[in-house]
Amino acid sequence: MKSPAVVNFAPEPHSVELREVARPEAGPNDVILAVEAVGVCGSDLHQWTSSHSWPVNYPVVLGHEFGGRIAEVGKEVKGWKENDRVVSETAAVIDENSPLSRAGLYNLDPTRKGFGYGVNGAMTRFVRVPSRCLHHVPDSLSMEHAALTEPCCVAYNAVINNGDIKLGDRVIVLGPGPIGILCAAMAKLAGAEVALVGLERDRARLDIAKAYGCEVIIGDASEWAKRRDGLGANGVIDAAGASAALKAALDLVRPAGWISKVGWGPQPLNFSLDPLVQKNIRLQGSFSHNWPVWERVLAMLTSGQLDVKPITGGIWGLESWHKAFEKMHSGAIVKAVLKPV
Repeated sequence: MKSPAVVNFAPEPHSVELREVARPEAGPNDVILAVEAVGVCGSDLHQWTSSHSWPVNYPVVLGHEFGGRIAEVGKEVKGWKENDRVVSETAAVIDENSPLSRAGLYNLDPTRKGFGYGVNGAMTRFVRVPSRCLHHVPDSLSMEHAALTEPCCVAYNAVINNGDIKLGDRVIVLGPGPIGILCAAMAKLAGAEVALVGLERDRARLDIAKAYGCEVIIGDASEWAKRRDGLGANGVIDAAGASAALKAALDLVRPAGWISKVGWGPQPLNFSLDPLVQKNIRLQGSFSHNWPVWERVLAMLTSGQLDVKPITGGIWGLESWHKAFEKMHSGAIVKAVLKPV
């Protein structure tokens, strides 16, 4: 049995097309998931344009933000059954016996491979998923919104676990992409005054961020950062990834403040890190997420504490993947969702 899939087949730019792929076979500890919704991530766009900075196992089916119903259960799987509504974490391959995995930090395991670049992802009808990656989706949460749990988890980890927000803090988020907007929403939920910063071309996305109660700034955020006492923001979240964003973060953050860097960027820095030392700043990287983060974010989505409707710019069939990619790439929408059926 074959199904259409969005496949990244080579390292050259725009080497993505719709191909027929065979239904995967379940291993003893796997399930086969019938995909009902899959979010388009900025990393999918980076692979499409060949602007990514991570190794890719070509050819590979794209898509790592997904949910659906279990269609088949491996013979050794316990606690799951056919037709369960689930979402999946992204750590498709890990060494379960590594020191990091044993500590619950399997997202940082050096052998980790994720869906959509290391193994086949979910922009297709069926995907093989290790049962350890699964989380229940309550009936009250739509699958189109549940499929966006993953980027919400990225934001939660960057802001709550790897940031240091106290009630009343002033926090700046650089980069109004999907992760940046969700980071701003998380910082607002954590009790901070939040400004989201972008460029003129980001105006449409910045307008969407207003739904989360954030101030939006085009260009230089220095005045906002220093408005309270002249010293700068308590924290800055770099969700842009470009070298210029980190340089700006060092300028905007106050002495003894913090920077959480979640944005990827392959460029060299080409500037001095002396301000990091002089201002006694904590610079913290943030990558991926783990089981407790997923459980908390799913609870937030289910209760309505966190709402992804403002960032959901449209739902397309799999055959219209190119239109969805173009819409996101142009900045016309924040987030696209594909439905394989």
